[in-house]
Amino acid sequence: MAVAIVMPRLGDFMTEGVVARWAKAAGEAVQQGEVVAEIESEKLNYDLEAAQAGFFHPVVSEGATVDVDGLLGYLLAEGEEPPQAPKAATPPAGSPARSAPAPTPRAARESGDVVPSTPGARRLAASLEVDISLVTPTGPRGRVVDADVRAFAETQSPAGPAAPPGLPEPSQVVPMRGMRRAIADHMRGSIASTAQLSYFLEVDVTEAQRLRRDRSKKQDQTLTLAHVLIKACAETLKRYPAHNTVLHEGNILHFDEINIGVAVALDEGLIVPVLRNVGSKSIHEIARGTHELAEKAREGRLTPDDTLGGTFTISVLGSVDGFTPILSRGQSAILGAGRSTQKAVVRGGEIVVREMMTLSLTADHQVIDGAVAASFLRRLQQ
Repeated sequence: MAVAIVMPRLGDFMTEGVVARWAKAAGEAVQQGEVVAEIESEKLNYDLEAAQAGFFHPVVSEGATVDVDGLLGYLLAEGEEPPQAPKAATPPAGSPARSAPAPTPRAARESGDVVPSTPGARRLAASLEVDISLVTPTGPRGRVVDADVRAFAETQSPAGPAAPPGLPEPSQVVPMRGMRRAIADHMRGSIASTAQLSYFLEVDVTEAQRLRRDRSKKQDQTLTLAHVLIKACAETLKRYPAHNTVLHEGNILHFDEINIGVAVALDEGLIVPVLRNVGSKSIHEIARGTHELAEKAREGRLTPDDTLGGTFTISVLGSVDGFTPILSRGQSAILGAGRSTQKAVVRGGEIVVREMMTLSLTADHQVIDGAVAASFLRRLQQ
């Protein structure tokens, strides 16, 4: 029986992916676990493996952009024919005939020949909804590059929508697509499905800064305040496990394993790679792990294993005093950290200069009561 090969979901923000390369030829025998395709999303690359053995039958071309769970091909038994696409229903007699809709750019890409192009150009074409087969290539060996796609999009872009009454003429109209659209949908979904409440606490990080500077010198490894914060959160989550939970289909899932997502800002938006088993890691192991994940994120080398499975999230914005973070979908808590700055504070009845930082904890009130959230922050402060 034919087994469908579908576009996988490579992270919370993904809505579509690109078939960068087929690893097997049509009709070639495939063993279970063998790679059949290289998939690219906005910021992830993934080797798609065969779910079972069979003979490979693709239904889209290399370079095709396909929605998550969309059909890529089949694994067939020997001699088996691929399933036929369902035929359109014949309208009843006397019904007005409807003409077939014009093919969209995506459909043209899927049904057309392979277009030599760079991965970045294919991602950009998908984001701008440009039919890459219509773009004139200027890159090496006749490949389409990013600049070609941008130039084509600028010549094809129609006049933007009219601004609401009273506003001046916009200087630029940018459709919300790709990663930006996925993030927007994710954030709206998070707000709509949770009862989010935020708590703020200013903490003295003078000794934490001294600690991380001393440890950096002794171990010849740069530690940041973010690394100290991740370690402190892991220890606090052990004491307050309600914050290390995920709400799923009406059930609160508790975990002994602490997997902390660390938000990384990119030019295109935000991505949250996950540092696993943080509860058992030293601060230096945390530093190495976060550095590796951030580097992979900025180079577009993250895999699904790097972004899935988070049970708690930390977001650090070192350019502002404080902010209200929004929960990652399903998770019960997220910690935001603003900048650390020197302030005059009262200690032992005297005014002294200390380095202070504002922490903001957003929690789902469906799962975590206010008193528990406040206790979490106090313990983290300690």
